[in-house]
Amino acid sequence: MVSSSSPRSGAYYFSQGWKLISLPGIRRYVFLPLLVNIILMGGAFWWLFSELGGWIPALMSHVPDWLQWLSYLLWPIVVISVLLVFGYFFSTITNWIAAPFSGLLAEQLEARLTGATPPDTGVLGVMKDVPRIMKREWQKLAWYLPRALILLMLYFIPGIGQTVAPVLWFLFSAWMMAIQYCDYPFDNHKVPFKTMREALRARKATNMQFGALTSLFTMIPVLNLVILPVAICGATAMWVDCYRDKHAVWK
Repeated sequence: MVSSSSPRSGAYYFSQGWKLISLPGIRRYVFLPLLVNIILMGGAFWWLFSELGGWIPALMSHVPDWLQWLSYLLWPIVVISVLLVFGYFFSTITNWIAAPFSGLLAEQLEARLTGATPPDTGVLGVMKDVPRIMKREWQKLAWYLPRALILLMLYFIPGIGQTVAPVLWFLFSAWMMAIQYCDYPFDNHKVPFKTMREALRARKATNMQFGALTSLFTMIPVLNLVILPVAICGATAMWVDCYRDKHAVWK
């Protein structure tokens, strides 16, 4: 049971996610999001690591002459940057496909942590909510794409693309990871997307910590295969502690 006495750090909620995925009665709801994540993220990162050896020298060739003396520092930054962009891109695709099952996991975990009864449960409830869930995923994508494209354009500016752009992308990815995973419990209560973002901004430090850890683990082979249900469970624990009292529809 997650305590609701006081809000904690984003790192705390991320660590809670690892514990909550193994709760009796919750494990069966973890299976489908986990399976989708293993198939898509596993295949994507296998392909990425087979191509990475050719991509990195090509990207490093854009480093201007006056920064060549820093190439030994810029090389790992470029590698991390590729992993960040690639990891977030494929985690977005995975989240789209797994969205109905992810929402169900968040719903069942919330019910377990609070003792509340969800209005609709099971496969029929999920099928009925699929159109609304997909519409919500489109809202997130529409908010994300213009900002992501602007940041990606920075990568093509010599110097900035190897120094400033990776830092900005990491911060943006951390915020988007918080939005992506916290949105499941918010959406289960039909909280509007804009209202959800405003609520997260009120606790931005906590959510940035949570999103940053999620982004980092998305880059780590093997661990990134289980990060989807872990992040959902951690975000749901945060919802119960920090947002449920104000925004919940069913209690």
